[in-house]
Parts: sequence; structure tokens; C-alpha cells
Amino acid sequence: MDLDLEVIRKFRQRLQESGLSVEEQERLINFISALLADADNAILQDKSIAEQLIKAISTDSRLLSIIDRQAAELDALKRITLNLTSSLELQTVLDAVVREAMQLVRNSHEAHIYLYQDDQLTFMAALNEDGVRNEQISVPRSDGLTTTVATRKQVVIVEDMNTHPLFVNAPKPWSGSIIGIPLTMGGVVVGVMNLVRSQTGPFSKSEIRLLSLLADQAAIAISNARLHQAVNRQARSDVLTSLPNRRALDERLDEAIKNSRHTGHPFTVIMLDLDGFKFVNDTYGHEMGDEVLRQLADSLMQSLRSTDFLARYGGDEMTLVLPNTDLPQAAHVARKFQTQLRKLSIRLPDGKAAILGVSGGIAMYPAHADSASGLLRAADEALYQAKKHARGTFVAARAMTGELKPVQPQSISK
Repeated sequence: MDLDLEVIRKFRQRLQESGLSVEEQERLINFISALLADADNAILQDKSIAEQLIKAISTDSRLLSIIDRQAAELDALKRITLNLTSSLELQTVLDAVVREAMQLVRNSHEAHIYLYQDDQLTFMAALNEDGVRNEQISVPRSDGLTTTVATRKQVVIVEDMNTHPLFVNAPKPWSGSIIGIPLTMGGVVVGVMNLVRSQTGPFSKSEIRLLSLLADQAAIAISNARLHQAVNRQARSDVLTSLPNRRALDERLDEAIKNSRHTGHPFTVIMLDLDGFKFVNDTYGHEMGDEVLRQLADSLMQSLRSTDFLARYGGDEMTLVLPNTDLPQAAHVARKFQTQLRKLSIRLPDGKAAILGVSGGIAMYPAHADSASGLLRAADEALYQAKKHARGTFVAARAMTGELKPVQPQSISK
């Protein structure tokens, strides 16, 4: 008889006498079958070794739980690796980490992740047992658990938060137990993962081991996502001014159109052109011209709302996207731009101050165009009219069925 079949037959016979359930017996038979299939046949040619193997597995009741636990850990590690490598978007990665953490520990109450950079902790993700996501319940304290984990680069386990010194000065009563694990990459802490459990007491070695494996995978995934973010920013940023570039502008316009169609609110696009820039560039050289553009971009950014989007279109032209904004509101923004420019004083190499103005063309979605390219074209045509007839003004584009009206200096014309 084939040795493998003989071993399995004897093993099955012993298991039937062990008192284990049918399900447990089948799990052990599958385990020994897999072991025999993978093992070096020369090792198992000795029947005494096979007999000892059968005896050890069938008589040690702890072995079943060990096998189950290790199989579960391998499955969890496989799932974690798959989930954390399926995306390079940072928020998606962090949401996956807290979701996995909640599955690894029984009676999990909530999990949080804070990123750590330049000695600052920033809340990024959370999940609780009710499925509530990304709700920050507390701010890290200088003498609290999260800060301690980040600064000491060590796992901190608190078996009872009610009595632990780290929670003496907590702003609200905490109950249960908590584990804080540093997320480290190359010896550098990139974040902290906390898992709160509703019951007090120690975490098992298996739980700590699995959470540590998750933390290792999370640190790698976070570093990869940050690198991906940096590359994306670089690909979408103008090297000179650090403003978004044409590629980023096209993406923002597509997004703005989708939002406008969903909400029914208009948005506007303003094409800007610097008056006086060509003189500076021709007279003082491109290096001085570049410096003027950098200072101008920094100055204009100060007059924008957080939702506004300013991009460098090319040369000395810039494009502004104003969400949920109609023509009168866009005119107000244009006047703020003119005011901001009048405050800007740029010293030239000969000691003189650069005298700069701005002309603009305004187009509104959907009145002036129903596509991104159409909006840019309409705004550019309006800008051309402003520069042609009266520099220093902002001109509104014609409607798709209308005409441009006469332009008056220092006004917004339609």
C-alpha cells in the first residue's frame, strides 16, 4: 500500500477514537494530507516517523487550535497584503488599515490612524463598531498614548484605560483596553495606529502579532501612497510658480462640470493676462520675469477662497476656476485681484518698482459654454477683447447665442 494512504488511514482511525468532532477531524486530515503532499518523500519513508507524526497530531488537543490559529493568521496576512496593495490613494489605504484592524481583534470598539510628520500628529482615518468612519473623537495630548507611541517608537498596551497614567488627564472618561502601534518605515515613524477594545485585560500574543504585521504592511502602503501623491503633484504642478499646470486645470474643469450638473449651480472661469510683464521680461531678462511670476502667483493666492483653483495656463497667462460662482460674484473676485496687484511691489534690478496690471476674460458654465474646452475658448476670446480694447479690464464672454457688449475701462463688461 502507498505509504501516504497508509498514514492517512491510520490517522483517520486514531482521530475516530479521539472524541473530536467530524469537522475537526476533517480539518486535521486535510492538514496531514497537505503535509504529506508537500514533504520530502525520503523523510517519510521511515514508518516510525510517520507513526510519531500521527500520534502527536491525534493526541495533542492543543495542536488543533494552533493549526487553526496559524491558518487564520496566514489568511489574515494574505487578505491584508491584498487589500493594502490594491490602491495607491492614501485615504483608501488608511481606510483599509482601520477596517483590517477591527477584524483582527475580538470585541474591537474602534480603530484610529494618525500620520506623523515633522513632530506633528494628523488625524487621517477611523472606524468604530457601528460602522461610523473617519470621525475624530479626541485630539492627541502631549502626554497621551498616541504621542507616546510616536515619540518612543514603541508599542504601548493599556489593559485598563480607567486606571492607567496615560489617561489621567484625558478630557473624557475612557473604558476598556487599547493598544497603540507605531507605523515605521526605515526606522522612521510615519504614523500611529490605535485599536480600542470594549473590554479590559491583556491582548493575546496572536492579536499583537497580527496587529504588528498589519502595522508593518500599513507603513509600507502609506509610504508608497505618499510617494504616489508626490509624483502626482509634480506631474500636475508648474515648476516655476508651483501652481497647478494645464493638466491639473483640465481635470479640475471636468470635475467642476460634473458637480455643476449634479447641483445645478453655475461656476465661472477667468483667464488672466499680466499687463506690463512683457516689458519686464524684455528689459530685465527672463530670470527677473520668472521672479515676477512667482511673486505674482503667491500674491494672487492670498485673495482666493479655499475652494478656488488658480492654475498657470502658459507664459504669463493664468486661469482661475470659481465653483458655485455667477458673473456678479466673479466680478467681485476680479476686483479683489486688481486690488491685490496694486498692493504688490516688486523691486527691479535698477531699483524701480514693477508696474503691473491684469486683464481678464470671464466665462460661466453653462451660459457661455457646455464643455471644458468651450469654456476656456470663451474666456480666452473675452480676454482678447479686454486686451484689445482696454487693458486692465475684465470682459465677460458672450452667451452662446449673444454678442459681446462694448467694453468700458475698469469695469466688467458683458
